[in-house]
Amino acid sequence: MMAIYGPLRLILDIAFFFMLAHIIMSWLINFQVLNLRQPLVSQIWTGLNRLLEPIYEPVRRVMPDTRPLDLAPLVVFVVIISLRDYILPAVLLG
Repeated sequence: MMAIYGPLRLILDIAFFFMLAHIIMSWLINFQVLNLRQPLVSQIWTGLNRLLEPIYEPVRRVMPDTRPLDLAPLVVFVVIISLRDYILPAVLLG
């Protein structure tokens, strides 16, 4: 069981980092600290969206519409933290 815990933990840690970067970047864009017309900002934002949208979309389908506030990233963030810090250690290292 320990052999599977390490890779799963690594995947969840990477997903956590990408989501954290995406969330912070969305705030900075909304508060006009970052500008999407800058090529580097635009490339990073597009890349993060391409990585994370396939994860967010199924969550959006089952959640009620809360526009303009998108709660899917928050739900996925909480699930990743729960899996990484509580569920996997209890199940695999138990």
